[in-house]
Amino acid sequence: MIPYIRQEKIIEILESRELIRIEELQKLIPEVSISTLRRDLKELEGLNKVQTLSGGAVKISSSVSELPMATKASLQMKEKRYIAELAAREVAAGETVYLDSGSTCTTLLRELLKKKIRIITTNTDVLRLTGEFEAEVTILGGTYDPKISSLSGPLAEANIQKYVFDKAFLGANGIDLKFGVTTPNLVEAIKKKTVIDHAKKAFLLCDSSKFHKTSAVKSFELNEVILITDKADSDLGKEMTIISK
Repeated sequence: MIPYIRQEKIIEILESRELIRIEELQKLIPEVSISTLRRDLKELEGLNKVQTLSGGAVKISSSVSELPMATKASLQMKEKRYIAELAAREVAAGETVYLDSGSTCTTLLRELLKKKIRIITTNTDVLRLTGEFEAEVTILGGTYDPKISSLSGPLAEANIQKYVFDKAFLGANGIDLKFGVTTPNLVEAIKKKTVIDHAKKAFLLCDSSKFHKTSAVKSFELNEVILITDKADSDLGKEMTIISK
């Protein structure tokens, strides 16, 4: 099978599956070896058509699609836990904190519930948690997006504008030197920017797999937030403060 046909077949499979491990992909194209698939995927990533993830997974480039929360929660788990631990250190007792939607923010949520703070959130994953909480939790109303477990839209924005947050923790799909921080849809982008405008200090929780990647809509500039991540990046570090240890 010639390279062009192989690569078109890979894209076709990814468009129907959203996310797949390389070993599974090879089973769907058994006449192509793993080593050949890896070379094709590297070429496709160079063309910004696919994105390779830690753990041997691959998906259509983040500039094209948004993965469901259930899928994202299973990726970069070690990195997300590390980022959540770093972020939790930034929060002091008695503070009012905004927590965004997203799998890394949900990981942080579990840490923040142990603190005597007030959490304001549009992340509906909080409804799945039970037990004794030290934190007081307020869920703001809005239009529900089940794919990303998030409330957004005009009602959410109006509710956010009523608060002043000591700290805000945001998620994103891509972080890029030229295009800033991006997300797949306009309502989420506007919501995040509204939060920043009402926060004394804003943090972006983003693992290194999202560095130098873009999604469809720009939300805010790099210098508007402090980046908490699993691995520092020298280029991004010239434009923003980074916490990675």
